[in-house]
Amino acid sequence: MIVEFEGAVFRWEARLDSDWYFVALPLELSEAVRETQTHRRGFGGVRVEASIGASTWRTSVFPQSDGAYVLPLKRAVRESEGIAPDGIVLVHLSVIDA
Repeated sequence: MIVEFEGAVFRWEARLDSDWYFVALPLELSEAVRETQTHRRGFGGVRVEASIGASTWRTSVFPQSDGAYVLPLKRAVRESEGIAPDGIVLVHLSVIDA
């Protein structure tokens, strides 16, 4: 499964000292990821390969209470791609776990 979507960058607010940033997959895309998942990892994560601009990395997307999966944005990716904390990004995503 290979997809492309735009999403807003947001900071994880559960801890005030957090430096974790994410972008949420659209709900319909999240449902498609959920349906293709045959292997459950910790916290319900699904292994993916993500690309933003010239940066590509492997990580996991994680389900949230609203049904959407979220993609963590590594600091190195945010810095090299000039991603603002409240920016909009174009993500290319490939599900590895299927």
